[in-house]
Amino acid sequence: MSTEVRVPTLGESVTEATVATWFKQPGDAVAVDEMLCELETDKVTVEVPSPVAGTLSEIVAQEGETVGVDALLAQIAEGDAAPAPKAEAPATPATPETPTPPAPAAAARTDVENAPSANKLMAENNLSDVQGTGKDGRVMKEDVLNALATPAPAPAAAPRAPVAANQAEREERVKMTRLRQTIAKRLKDSQNTAAMLTTYNEVDMTEVMALRTEYKDLFLKKHGVKLGFMSFFTKACVHALNEVPEVNAEIDGTDVVYKNYVNMGIAAGTPTGLVVPVINDADQMSFAGIEKAIATMGAKARDGKLSMAEMQGGTFTISNGGVYGSLMSSPILNPPQSGILGMHKIQDRPMAINGEVVIRPMMYLALSYDHRIVDGKGAVTFLVRVKEALEDPRRLLMDL
Repeated sequence: MSTEVRVPTLGESVTEATVATWFKQPGDAVAVDEMLCELETDKVTVEVPSPVAGTLSEIVAQEGETVGVDALLAQIAEGDAAPAPKAEAPATPATPETPTPPAPAAAARTDVENAPSANKLMAENNLSDVQGTGKDGRVMKEDVLNALATPAPAPAAAPRAPVAANQAEREERVKMTRLRQTIAKRLKDSQNTAAMLTTYNEVDMTEVMALRTEYKDLFLKKHGVKLGFMSFFTKACVHALNEVPEVNAEIDGTDVVYKNYVNMGIAAGTPTGLVVPVINDADQMSFAGIEKAIATMGAKARDGKLSMAEMQGGTFTISNGGVYGSLMSSPILNPPQSGILGMHKIQDRPMAINGEVVIRPMMYLALSYDHRIVDGKGAVTFLVRVKEALEDPRRLLMDL
């Protein structure tokens, strides 16, 4: 008896995957729930277990192939022994057919008069390669109108610059992973769709750093997790989003959808690319709850164990480029969200405080937002509220 192995459900809005690795080969024995292969989707890696015990008799989808949901991956022969492999019948050579000569190109026609009205329209619209449907390929007025109504194809990507012969051997061409392709597409779509704008501010981190230094040991002892900066920024953003709700909203057609909750996306760099795990209901969580969630999600991201559900439903995102040493950047929106906050490196800088120049640990903040829904006043107000909350963390306790 043969059992089919098919592509499992991949998650909301995910319709296809790439076969990344086969752990078994035809003829290998497999046990129930033993991993057969690994599928790479737009964001996560999905392992496909064996539904039965038996022998892998056939692999249908090879490594590198793109497969849809419920597509056939392999066949398993149930039982202890695999059936003998079927001998492939020799291919019967096909009888060569006399190739049909291609039809002459429209541009080569010199003896066919186009309709005068068609010539006039083509001249007015600078058209020269309209396909004619009239007698003998004659271009009619309707052909020109149809060509004008058909959107022009998107321009092809610019050809790669030529490489010197002595350099070509030292290059390596590697196919982009599905994750990297998705990152590239989503970020470009974000730029093409949203009216994206970035506004900046800076924050004095003195109070947050002092509070963290004072309580980090006690915090770790009680909650079993380190007290980092991300919980302060998450709390500050939640506080600001309550006052400027459009930054926590999204556009759906001609409607604006306001979210009465905060699902905070925390951008994380991994060896395979950028992912954004989501902390649901961050507005209802304590500092310890946020830090534990960030630690858990970060570990899963590094190990490639994030599920699709853990990366969906975000309403706002924080990206911390400061961990890599970034001093200033303009983060790109994570669609369909309308705002993303960029954190940066903490750097000692001379500041004028009460008429005196003092050295303070400063950080630049960047808020990128969709100007279709968020006005400049709302963006600036958001950043000011985040700045105020971080420079005086007591405001978070009193909701000020």
